[in-house]
Amino acid sequence: MAKVLDEFDEAKYLTDEATIKAYLELSLESGDKAEFIEALNTVARARGMTQLAKDTGLGRESLYRALSGSVEPKLSTLERITEALGFKLSLSLTSKDAANA
Repeated sequence: MAKVLDEFDEAKYLTDEATIKAYLELSLESGDKAEFIEALNTVARARGMTQLAKDTGLGRESLYRALSGSVEPKLSTLERITEALGFKLSLSLTSKDAANA
């Protein structure tokens, strides 16, 4: 009899702030916007989309659409989402730029 494996869901493992922060930072470091949006989607699912919609003031449908990967969300939307999750977007110099500073 064949064993059935459950689909892996990263959201199940995002249980504390340090893990969530590390997960989001790694997705940002890749430089791939789509990867960061996908990571935000995963964190949103881990925290609960309904609560995040309330915290951001966005409708659930708008939130799902913004994090779906099918549209490129506005920076203001990303800021609202990250702030509602307890984080703040910020800039830092890349290692290349830091050497020239």
